[in-house]
Amino acid sequence: MTFPKPLLIAGVDEVGRGPLAGPVIAAAVILDDTHPIAGLADSKTLSEKRRDVLATQIRQYALTFAIGRAEVEEIDQINILQASLLAMQRAVVQLSVVPKLALIDGKHCPLLPCPTQAIIKGDQTVPAISAASILAKVTRDQEMCELDKLYPGYGFAIHKGYPTRAHQQALQRLGVSPIHRRSFAPVRIYLESMF
Repeated sequence: MTFPKPLLIAGVDEVGRGPLAGPVIAAAVILDDTHPIAGLADSKTLSEKRRDVLATQIRQYALTFAIGRAEVEEIDQINILQASLLAMQRAVVQLSVVPKLALIDGKHCPLLPCPTQAIIKGDQTVPAISAASILAKVTRDQEMCELDKLYPGYGFAIHKGYPTRAHQQALQRLGVSPIHRRSFAPVRIYLESMF
């Protein structure tokens, strides 16, 4: 006796559109219906400890997952929206299984080899998008902690590159690092003030 296969739906989300520094990171996740993961939610609503626990479970129990990224140079070259879509595209095409449908958090869809649907606040309502949100956030936060060691003094491990007062003060004190986004206004204004 054969049973119909579940529809392979990928949830896709990105993290890092707002920071002044670092890459934008996206994740794509196809959950396994036979291994449900309790507690999936928008990564921004979860504690760091809870995100880490869930990220481990997602890696362990998802049918497949992948991470995509766009670097600072790409962000400056093509703008943050296009870079976010590129990171999402890179995540989806790396999945070991081709999804039948990709559900994208937000209102813009990347060009993908499968049908797509944008869902505003999808990270709050669609478990696969929540899972992607969590994986992307945990991955990017860990990377910013590593970059903090390479570029000490900016506080990347604390603010993850977001434009906090402490970050902007560090920018004035230390100047622009190689991982700062030169097209973003606070960084661009600082650079223009040097001439």
